[in-house]
Amino acid sequence: MDFNNVIFVSDLDGTLLTDDKRLLECDLKAIERFKNGGGIFAAATGRGYAMAKRVVELITNAPSVIFNGAAVYDFGKNRFLWRSEIDGRAYEYVDKIGQVFPNIGAEVLCEQTVYVPYLNETEKTHLEWEQVNADYRKTSEIPKSGWLKFLFTGEPELIDKVESYVQNGDFGGVNWVRSGPLFFECLPKGVDKWSGFQRLIKLMNAENRFTVAAGDYKNDAAMIENADLGCAPNNAIDCVKDKADLVVCDNNSGSISEIVEYIERL
Repeated sequence: MDFNNVIFVSDLDGTLLTDDKRLLECDLKAIERFKNGGGIFAAATGRGYAMAKRVVELITNAPSVIFNGAAVYDFGKNRFLWRSEIDGRAYEYVDKIGQVFPNIGAEVLCEQTVYVPYLNETEKTHLEWEQVNADYRKTSEIPKSGWLKFLFTGEPELIDKVESYVQNGDFGGVNWVRSGPLFFECLPKGVDKWSGFQRLIKLMNAENRFTVAAGDYKNDAAMIENADLGCAPNNAIDCVKDKADLVVCDNNSGSISEIVEYIERL
């Protein structure tokens, strides 16, 4: 297939990035070959601006979907092209869950600020690993506008309990998604990576291009299922691999380069 007819959106953590958050040389070379051939390559990540910036700038030739679909950001021009805020009624969910689960960690992500109202060891490690300078303050002290998403962090067993508590409680008006074993997120209603991908397609005037999506976890499932070619690395969870048209090697072995080679053969 001619790359000039393709728009390829990839998840970062667990898909493009290795387990220790590196970009493999084989993937970088494949992405450059894809872009040089006229392909549009973008990221679709749960990361916000601060966490995505240092990776996205190295690999893309287009704006990217960030905040798990709540925004499309042009890192080349340093501006939001589109964004969606969480309904104001959801603000109370942070403290309601924090009171029931006192060992939980939490982040509130706005345009370029990460607020942390609840800190635990998982959250501390997450912020250190991603090199984020967070703003630590109580939920009541966080500005009540501009929330693009918030998330809870903890060991898998704790996040399992939080997810169950939310599913069986009155926490509507938003979209809840498990984005990893350690993360449970709240997004604006109707928002996910696929809706963000669709928004990107319109912004790029790429409606006639063949769509490719790659990801490894539940928050990637919708875009993998709906893209013309949905791809998953071998380390993806089973329910995501079941939705994929193509399963390739794991994220530590050059999954993106294998997808690019597959597109070339179409």
